This record gives sequence, C-alpha cells and structure tokens, in this order.
Amino acid sequence: MTKLEMTFKKLNRFNVFMGTLHLLQAIAMVVLAVVIFPTLLDFEPTIIQYYQTIDMATGELITVSQNLFSFPYAIFASSFLFLSAFFHYFIFANRKAYNKYLAKGINPFRWVEYSLSSSVIILLTSMLFGILDIGTLFMIFVANAVMNLLGLEMERVNQLKVNVNWGSFILGSVIGFAPWALLGIYLLGSPNLEYIPNIVWVTIIAYFVLFNAFPINMYLQYKKIGKWKDYLYGEKSYIVLSLVAKTILAWLVFFGALQATNIIDTILG
Repeated sequence: MTKLEMTFKKLNRFNVFMGTLHLLQAIAMVVLAVVIFPTLLDFEPTIIQYYQTIDMATGELITVSQNLFSFPYAIFASSFLFLSAFFHYFIFANRKAYNKYLAKGINPFRWVEYSLSSSVIILLTSMLFGILDIGTLFMIFVANAVMNLLGLEMERVNQLKVNVNWGSFILGSVIGFAPWALLGIYLLGSPNLEYIPNIVWVTIIAYFVLFNAFPINMYLQYKKIGKWKDYLYGEKSYIVLSLVAKTILAWLVFFGALQATNIIDTILG
C-alpha cells in the first residue's frame, strides 16, 4: 500500500469517526429538548410574509404582513448535525469516488454538505435576532448556499493547476457577506436590543469567527503555505473545522433558544 493510499484510508476512517461524533451530539440534543428542556419545544417563531394591498379607507397602497406558520425551532436546532453525520457516512460509503476527487484536488461532497448545513445555521441565528420574514430568510439561505457552492467551483476550475484563478473565491466572499450585512441592518434598526439574550450575541460572534476560518483554510491551500501544500492536509483541516464549528454553534443555538423562551416567559409572566 502506497503512502497516498494509506492517507486516503485514514481520511475514510476519520470521516466515519467525525460522522459518529456529529450523530451522537444530534441525538443528545433531541433527548435534551424532549426530556430535560421540554419548554424549548414551545419556542416556535412565527414566520411572516409582507405584501401590498389597498387601504380601502384612504385608497392608498400599503404594506401589511400576515402570519404564515410556526417554525419548529427545536427540531431544526439539531438538523445540521444530522446532515453532517449523514454526509460523513455517505462519503465513507462512496470512498472510491471520494478518493478520486481528492487526488484531483476537489471534494464536491464537502461543498454540497456545507451549502445545506451552514445555511441552516445562519437561518437559525437570524431567527434569534428577529428576522422572521420568509422572503428575507429565503434569500439568506440561498446566498449562503451559493457562497459554499462557489467554493466547489473554486476547486473545480483550479484542479491540478499551478496558476490559481481566484474569481470564484472573491465572488463567494462578496455573496457570503450579504447575510452579515443584513443582520447588521436588523441590529442597528432594533429598538429592543436589551431583550436579545446574551448567548445570542456570543453565537453570532462565534459564527463570524468560525465562518471566516473556512476561507482562510482555502486561501492557505491554494497559496500552498506550510503544511497546506498538501491538499489532503487542507481536507483534514476542513473536517476538523466543520466539527468544531458545528459543535460550538449547535449548542449555542440550542441554549440561545432556551434562554429566549425564559426571557419570553419572564416578560409575559
């Protein structure tokens, strides 16, 4: 067995190990929500839709809102951990294709998973900050997903190339900044910042820091700095970053929602 084959074998086992860690946390979160913190199940933000209509009294065109549905927050709080676990196991089941992709300097499985799981994370974080308009939430999800898929495009156009084309990286960075700008607009326009739980602030700061760790890893990969000269080292770094980021953010989102329910009960009580 060659050194490269041994590295691939270790990465395949590493994916199973990481998938199991994601799965155990997801199960633990569901058990906690159902058995220990059942009030968390009551935290279901109402998703709304804005639309225009005519005020029959004045004849003016006005913007109003309507309630669409209650979002099952507690269920989705663990969903991106389940997603990550599924993709790690899926990669192991398709390890021959995975190894071939890695040999070419690309991993489409990673970027598809990120486009889903990280988009769910920022969606849940946005809801904690009071963004509940379905159109806004949809665009946040899409923008974040497209940003990650541009990571896949970055790898696709630069497979085994010496001269790196940074176009997809730059475009992805611009698109990825949009949801953060939107969060900033909501924060600056809110008169009730004191009601936002402290853990929510910690969540968004942690997410921002971890969010930027991934493009930094890609930058080091394509600049071939230090150990990142080896694409497979960058691949392992992605896997570790994914576990660290999702672990921290999953539990921050979970307890952020729990603190939000406590604040609501205090205000209403």
